[in-house]
Amino acid sequence: MKRIIFWMLFMLTIAGLRAQVTLEECHKKTQENYPLVKQYGLVEKTKEYNLSNAAKGYLPQFTLSAKGTYQSEVTKLGVQIPGVDVKSLSKDQYQVMLEMQQNIWDGGNIRSQKEMAKASSDVDREKLNVDMYALTERVNDLFFGILMLDEQLKQNTLLQDDLARTFKQVSAYVDNGIAATSDLDAVKVEQLNTGQQRTQLEASKQAYVKMLSVFMGEKIADTVTFVRPEEKIPVPSIAAGIYRPEMFWFEAQNGRLQANEKELYARNMPRLSVFVQGAYGNPGLNMLKNEFTPYYVAGVRLAWNFGGLYTLHNDKKLIEASRQQLFSNRDVFLFNTQLQATQQSSEVQSVKEVMQKDEEIIALRTNIRKAAEAKVANGTLTVTDMLREITSENMARQTKALHEVQLLMNIYQLKYTTNN
Repeated sequence: MKRIIFWMLFMLTIAGLRAQVTLEECHKKTQENYPLVKQYGLVEKTKEYNLSNAAKGYLPQFTLSAKGTYQSEVTKLGVQIPGVDVKSLSKDQYQVMLEMQQNIWDGGNIRSQKEMAKASSDVDREKLNVDMYALTERVNDLFFGILMLDEQLKQNTLLQDDLARTFKQVSAYVDNGIAATSDLDAVKVEQLNTGQQRTQLEASKQAYVKMLSVFMGEKIADTVTFVRPEEKIPVPSIAAGIYRPEMFWFEAQNGRLQANEKELYARNMPRLSVFVQGAYGNPGLNMLKNEFTPYYVAGVRLAWNFGGLYTLHNDKKLIEASRQQLFSNRDVFLFNTQLQATQQSSEVQSVKEVMQKDEEIIALRTNIRKAAEAKVANGTLTVTDMLREITSENMARQTKALHEVQLLMNIYQLKYTTNN
């Protein structure tokens, strides 16, 4: 029995822990669940395959070739040697050859291919980081949207309680002849309007929660509480700089352009290699021997293709143009981001200043509402006017609650913009 009670308490504790959802948890699960995260592994595998393929350039290269030819003339001796019968070669000739070539120096071509593979992998990975980072803003919008709807629902509940209390008061006034039945109907209309607003707010919250559930990859129960982040969170400083993933993406692209330059130079360097050829054909190395014979040839080969030098200057200019365009895109991104951060910083300061008057406004609205209730009891104010003051007090409280959530949302938007 004790064991059963223990497990029941344990499960209730776990359920209680899962009954709350924080913004950090939403970010973490979204990053883990989003389909794009699978591409990180694909990028690494692609880099490994490219590096492996480039490294195979150091292995001996084998070439198998075969040919059959027919020629109009063959080599002949121009003199007759008495007692020696020299057969002329056949005009049809055949050869099968296997060649092994081993690079000794390739001008840094293989090394540049490896650097290019790494640089391309860095660009792809940083682009993924940019796309994954964009999820932060989308999750923030949903999470703070839910918090705002929660605050509106709380204020809606308080308004319903006030209206229920007012309904009882007006009912008593009707019984005592202080108020008319139409006054009671006016209160009932406000209660119905408040009920309609609650239905709309609950539907909006349910839609937001469903979208957030899709991002997180798990169902969020209706009873889950969304925890508001700490109100004393430090406000990011614009002067501290911009550390967005896009900056690392720009750096990775510049690194790939540098690898392109090295590959360009390596492509136009000479190649030095050793080779061995083994062949079987007619004729062999002895051109005067008209029969199939095996033979081999070994040596050193130096090759230098000058064709790439014709376009080397333009190719370098193209890379430099791409670099200047990249720097321009980076500067535009920094300008727009700093402009956005400046605007968001101003919005944070503006909300802080507005919030300083919220408590005072609520206190004044509460006094006005109490005075209105007293005037209704004395018969000097209509119930409709009192309802207006009750609604105004509720709106003041709702505005204060929304300002608190709005301040947090603006701070987190600024954190997303600067990433510091």
